[in-house]
Amino acid sequence: MEKKSSGETSILSIICSAVKKASVVGVVYLAGYMQWSVGWFVGPIVLFVIRDQWKKSSDRKRAIAKATALSSEQEVVLARLDDLPAWVFFPDIERAEWINRIIKQVWPNVNQYVRELVRDAIQPILRESLEKYKLTGFKFERIILGTVPFRIGGVKVYDKNIDRNEIVMDLDIFYAGDCDISFYLKGMKGGIRDFQLHGMLRVVMKPLITSIPLVGGLQVFFLNNPDIDFDLVGIADVLDMPGLSDILRRIVVETVASMMVLPNKFPIKLSEEVEAVELKAPEPEGVLRVHVFEASHLMKKDISVLGKGKSDPYAVVTVGAQEFKTKVIDNTVDPKWDYWCEFQILESNGQQLYLHVLDKDDTGDDENLGRATIEVSNVVKKGSDDMWVTLERAKHGMVHLRLTWLALSKNYSDLDAALTETQLLRNSNLHTALITIFLDSCKNLPKARMSTKPDPYAVLRVGNTTQQTETVMRTIHPVWEKGFSFMVTNPANDTLSLSVMDAKTNTEIGQLNFKIKTLADKHDMEMKKEPFSLLRSGPDSKVVWSMHLRILKKAEKQEDSKEFHRSSSNISKRSLDAVSNENQPSNENVNESTEPSIAQDEDHIEEIIEDSSISSLSNVPITENPDILYHRTPSTTSSAGEAGLGRIQLTLRYSVQRQRLIVVVHKIMNIPLKDPSSIPDPYVKLYLLPERARDTKRKTQVIKDNVNPIFDESFEYVISQGEISSKLLEVTACTQKQLIYSRSNVLGQVIIDLGKLNLTQPYNCWFDLQPERD
Repeated sequence: MEKKSSGETSILSIICSAVKKASVVGVVYLAGYMQWSVGWFVGPIVLFVIRDQWKKSSDRKRAIAKATALSSEQEVVLARLDDLPAWVFFPDIERAEWINRIIKQVWPNVNQYVRELVRDAIQPILRESLEKYKLTGFKFERIILGTVPFRIGGVKVYDKNIDRNEIVMDLDIFYAGDCDISFYLKGMKGGIRDFQLHGMLRVVMKPLITSIPLVGGLQVFFLNNPDIDFDLVGIADVLDMPGLSDILRRIVVETVASMMVLPNKFPIKLSEEVEAVELKAPEPEGVLRVHVFEASHLMKKDISVLGKGKSDPYAVVTVGAQEFKTKVIDNTVDPKWDYWCEFQILESNGQQLYLHVLDKDDTGDDENLGRATIEVSNVVKKGSDDMWVTLERAKHGMVHLRLTWLALSKNYSDLDAALTETQLLRNSNLHTALITIFLDSCKNLPKARMSTKPDPYAVLRVGNTTQQTETVMRTIHPVWEKGFSFMVTNPANDTLSLSVMDAKTNTEIGQLNFKIKTLADKHDMEMKKEPFSLLRSGPDSKVVWSMHLRILKKAEKQEDSKEFHRSSSNISKRSLDAVSNENQPSNENVNESTEPSIAQDEDHIEEIIEDSSISSLSNVPITENPDILYHRTPSTTSSAGEAGLGRIQLTLRYSVQRQRLIVVVHKIMNIPLKDPSSIPDPYVKLYLLPERARDTKRKTQVIKDNVNPIFDESFEYVISQGEISSKLLEVTACTQKQLIYSRSNVLGQVIIDLGKLNLTQPYNCWFDLQPERD
């Protein structure tokens, strides 16, 4: 019986093979007979091969992320996965396994809350966004988050520089669960699986009250756009291809950003004692003005007849959910954009400015020319900054940025200085003020149709900017309780326009124009919950709103705080961002630490001090308690070093995950000046010894006429962990301009034996410059 079955299988396989070959021959014959182009066959094959490879790569990343979500943090660290928990990199972030256990217990209840939130808040926004691409009829059918809850990779609670009436904490959120989500799109059923989200979530508890629950409300938001990824299944799997699926992913990211990425916050009211305006209309901290002036020596991406041509570069500047794009400069690697933009900043501590330079391609697949990251808090601290940033993820290229921090003034007389500033900059897109509105409600609206009540929503407009509320169904007394912020070009002339619309008929049922200058006569330029009569509406129709006006004023440089944190083995978050952040793009402009100190344990400091390859570290005060030791690397130094040639500040670290040595050249201080007429133009070059190979050469930009140059540039070497112990790092300070009193252009040199350092921990130190080695 078995032999008969085997024979039948063999005959069947022969028949199938013959049919396949006959089909191939038939298709080739038909193509030749019909004179079809070979492109009709090659094109789909190439497309599906690319799609298959792309899906394999995506599935592998999702599998790793899912394993991370299911594993304990200890297993994640030992496996050295890309998405390490935040407490591994930032010692001021604490582990939160006890919170994860609580989340696992309440996860079924979270499932129900999220299901309602997605249907009520996210589904309408997604439907409206998809309709712009002619994708209509979007509707969720099933939303099940599964049994795997999200994880908290670490918690940081702030205890300094915060209001006493609030609690602020950051949560490193990571979700890669077994969700089951299905939806309809244009009558077709599709689904989402392996949904993943990773980002830093800030939770602000305010105001604190004296009755239970002791906290009046919550403000929940992401500081920067979280990383979001997912896989499409069902009919929607047809869209899951490079380029096409990006549309859906971009819409999902934009939807999340519009709800809870700064400057948008997701408010949760916990007590009736608290006014909604306190949670839903927070005043921004200030405005960040950015001048993307030019770029230099970008990569060549275009193909010409003679080989590599130039590029058609443009830059995208992003802070949270706010994004601006420069114009495209054709056929150049040294573009001058001269582009200005302004960002509302609600939380400067933790927010980052991302700069992404791209090469415009006619096919729509724009190529990367590099990116950089800048900490907003550093600009706030300095007041303004003029810098050349070295682009990351690029072979070469730099971008010239000018950043200005604008504080918010309650004094209307500061308007003259703001107007003068914008006139000097000769840019009509710049603003001089900011107005914040809290739209509470409307009363006694007219009916758009005699038979039914209206479905009202409000549209607010200042200048060319328009924002609107959600629609409230079937009521003449809608309550929105929604906050808005608008940039104002000139409050003396600008007007705030309000239109109340009926969603059913798309007709206006109320209108009001408010002169912004009216607020100048109010106390602190504020107006709280005042009713205004609506025009083109009923006789009793009113709108109730609050608002306040603030003038943009150039901020002064903040003084460095002399207080520093007490924490064992603590390191500067700002320095760590530049040298150890494996998943986020590194900030190439590492300035002074946002934390005012670096605390390290006693044994670690003694090891550094005893190492002859590193200069002695200053400012290490010992308190009365011998068990507590404080240390910080100062941002400046008064010493000219052992040889009197000056000192250089570096940060060194080895990334085990990326197999890279990261060197950050911060600054040089106290270069000796023997002749006032011969000031150096310093720069720094690096080599890995003993080979001194050309491919290990790195070089900073040149700073003209400066004896205390600030570079803040980061460089990387791809090198294995075993090789690094046999390497020396040669750091040479040079001058581009030949000095009268010197035969060489070398100002000084430092040779660092990397084998003597434990570079798995960042070192941020001052090194004494020595005479050039023969």
